[in-house]
Amino acid sequence: MHSLAMLAFGRVGWTDLKPFIPLGFAFGGIYALAGVGMVVLYRATGVLNLSFGAIGTAGALISWWFINHTGVPDVIAYLIAVAFGGVVTLLYGLLFGPAFAARPPLVKTMATLGLALVLVGLMGHLAPPLNASPRFLHLPSSDWRYRISGAIVNWTEIIAFLFAIVLTFGTAAYLRFTKLGTAMRALANDREISATLGVPVRRVEAAAWLGSGLVCGAAGLLLADQLNTLDPNTLTFNFIIAALAAAVLGRLRFLWATLAGGLVIGLVQSLLNAYFSWPNFDQSLSAYRTVTPFVIATTGLLWLGRRRVITVARSGN
Repeated sequence: MHSLAMLAFGRVGWTDLKPFIPLGFAFGGIYALAGVGMVVLYRATGVLNLSFGAIGTAGALISWWFINHTGVPDVIAYLIAVAFGGVVTLLYGLLFGPAFAARPPLVKTMATLGLALVLVGLMGHLAPPLNASPRFLHLPSSDWRYRISGAIVNWTEIIAFLFAIVLTFGTAAYLRFTKLGTAMRALANDREISATLGVPVRRVEAAAWLGSGLVCGAAGLLLADQLNTLDPNTLTFNFIIAALAAAVLGRLRFLWATLAGGLVIGLVQSLLNAYFSWPNFDQSLSAYRTVTPFVIATTGLLWLGRRRVITVARSGN
């Protein structure tokens, strides 16, 4: 039975899969980071921010520019990237948030897509592709490596995974036990009633915009290092598609489900790289890893919908 399975999957065994597991958890952690940031912002403001990927990518490019064209220390350049994400999202929230507050969710979402397209256009103009010397953003933590059970792990991968868990746990505790977090949960239920009860709506929304933007900037740095590219289109769409899928798996509400969704997407996407010769080299299974977020999100939603139908049917009986 084991031999048949090995033959069916291109003779890929556990030893072949092990190197891809740490990388999968690293990517999954990054997707979960961005997904949690999107969910928190959506719960507080009703805005599904599709500009997350473009903002994170722009921050990584700015960090690369400071490292390679100024005498700024690397740490400061990384902090500038994180701060860029926070500032851009906060400014967007302050300028356009009130104007779109009463609009339908679809209108709010399309407005952030406009911001994403503007940023992608600016990056394409100000940072065109360099065929001779492509841009790379290499974090020092990626040089700190050691071996675990035959797999090589670096500290960037560990940071991405642990950061996602700590952020999810911390955000859940913050929303539950702090005044500002309670206000964010109140806004998610009913914005008008919350305002009537004295909740400082503008301040709460500003905090959500700023916090999600800072997370976006940090995730952009980690993803740029792991993908080993600063191509605006590649980085932007890898970022937003997987993060959005993780947020959808969390039903734009549940943080732990978003974390789990991001980790599953990253792990499956990474493990597919091992199947680079099955069924053949020209059309291998690994070539379809980019559709992993769509497949997993669709499957998860169908399964959740099936459970809901069964529950409703039983309650009707």
